[in-house]
Amino acid sequence: MQNDYLSNASKYIMPETLKETMNAKQNTRPKFIPIALICLTALTFSPSCASARMGETVISGQLKKWHRITITFDGPMTSEDAEDNPFLNSRLDVTFTNGKTHYTVAGFYAADGNAGETGTNSGNKWRVYFVPDKVGQWSYSAILGRGKNIALQPFRGGRSFAAGQFSVGPSDKTGFDHRAKGMLRYVQKRYLQFAETKEFFLKAGADSPENFLAYRDFDGAFDLAGLKDEGEAQGEKFIHTYQPHVKDWHKGDPTWRDGRGKGIIGALNYLASRGMNSVYFLTYNIDGGDGKDVWPWTGPHQRLRFDCSKLDQWEIVFSHMDKLGIMLHVVTQEEENDQGLDEGNLGTQRKLYYRELIARFSHHLALKWNLGEENTNSTQQQKAFAKYIHELDPYDHPVVLHTFAKGQNKVYTPLLGFAYIEGASLQTTDTHSQTITWVERSAEKGRPWFVCLDEIARAKVGVKPDSEDFRHDGPRKEYLWANLMAGGAGVEWYFGYDYPHNDLNCEDWRSREHMWDLTRYAIELFRKYLPFDQMTSADKLTSSDNSFCFAKPGQIYAVYLLDGGTTELDLASSTAAFTIKWYNPRQGGKLLDGSIKAFSGPGSHSIGLPPYDQDKDWLALIRSANIFLP
Repeated sequence: MQNDYLSNASKYIMPETLKETMNAKQNTRPKFIPIALICLTALTFSPSCASARMGETVISGQLKKWHRITITFDGPMTSEDAEDNPFLNSRLDVTFTNGKTHYTVAGFYAADGNAGETGTNSGNKWRVYFVPDKVGQWSYSAILGRGKNIALQPFRGGRSFAAGQFSVGPSDKTGFDHRAKGMLRYVQKRYLQFAETKEFFLKAGADSPENFLAYRDFDGAFDLAGLKDEGEAQGEKFIHTYQPHVKDWHKGDPTWRDGRGKGIIGALNYLASRGMNSVYFLTYNIDGGDGKDVWPWTGPHQRLRFDCSKLDQWEIVFSHMDKLGIMLHVVTQEEENDQGLDEGNLGTQRKLYYRELIARFSHHLALKWNLGEENTNSTQQQKAFAKYIHELDPYDHPVVLHTFAKGQNKVYTPLLGFAYIEGASLQTTDTHSQTITWVERSAEKGRPWFVCLDEIARAKVGVKPDSEDFRHDGPRKEYLWANLMAGGAGVEWYFGYDYPHNDLNCEDWRSREHMWDLTRYAIELFRKYLPFDQMTSADKLTSSDNSFCFAKPGQIYAVYLLDGGTTELDLASSTAAFTIKWYNPRQGGKLLDGSIKAFSGPGSHSIGLPPYDQDKDWLALIRSANIFLP
């Protein structure tokens, strides 16, 4: 059916009867309740309008560049548990066009179109999310195919059942909001880059709890077995509430189903308030996983039917992360269950799992797909997974792979230069050396990786709570600065399992508040003072074996002294005049003068001593006169 998009400034009005019904829902999954849409149509078009009713199609969202636009179609009436599986035997694809720009985006079955609020598992709504990367007029054409296993087939086009147009205006967002920065993309460099601002991204955030989505207020969330596996946190059955963070929820923040969700939304607010910009989480940890409490399906023993209300609620949380400037690090499996779907192959279960994740969540602006924590799939399987994800993901979000602490060479070497892998997700104790290795080796193969530290290889300990280790000297020096000074793309902090608020039962991110601060100090130095995308590891330029050097030789040098003291810096043949300033990685703040303020090349010169605490770690910043520095 052809639908003409009418210029409008419409409103979506929820009938009082539906509000009452939703407020009455508890944890049950009610029968389908049809939603009536009442729209008020104006005569003039507003690019920031909320929704438009077009016969069998509703467009909603702010029609702006980099903002999520939702198109909901009336389609076949069905349910999550229908005999004719709507996830496997139906397939919605929508092609969006602006001039020469084309995106074909996977859609999904959306139950009643409001399942996150109603909890229903049936309805006739089919939906697609789209993020436009251009201002102007966009057209769309939707195809809904039916047939056995059609969701697993490559897109081949077909006859459109709905088409139309809409006009997109510029974003009105500022600051850390990803909608102000645009899509975070792999650009053939060792740092990801925001498409709108051209800012390069350094990651800083939380690796724990890995079962972040095992949250009480999500529909159908519970712990299958308790935290009793060997080597993991011991305890009874457990599910997150994030109660300490309810106070961090603010008026106007999202909730669902009569006020649920304040704990997890507040936790994200807190993390963002400390300057963090990334969260690592599993979307599947059953079939032998550690937590046994996260899955996207209608139940823990189902693999081909998805929980529409739970996934709508995940989407509410992920959308809030966009607003806060927090990247989604989507870890699709872990070592204990990476053979759980199709015995580790790219078969029916895995293809459908990837398709549903991509259809529902790939529109998020800062997102990376991780093929698995401590992954044990074969190289052939890993390549197949990565290729399949890229072929489905219209936005080409980067794909990475996490390894065992001593398995990097075996796992990563055969993936170097592969067209569908963009980064390394390190677990290591040798952070500086490993980061340099994979930055350099990937560049040599013509496809530079962004290399992140995603797990400290001290399984029991990780980052201790502040109450046990306030200074965090080890993590700060050996992991954080070791990664950044090697040209790495940033870190997420793992909490181990020997201390309170660990990798599986962390309820309060304040338990590591000082670690967040120490991390922010490092990121602030790089963002404010260094053209880091133009610099490389240059440790051989310093005489001290206990230092890291990151440089654009002849112009700017950053020298990190792990235990203070001094070193000589080799300026080679440069005759430029250089100034020296010092940065305190334990306190952040302004650049300070040390014992030597300036010198000129060529040759090697002592950089002098830091201003105080000369036996503690410092960063010396040495720059030529033609480098502007605040």
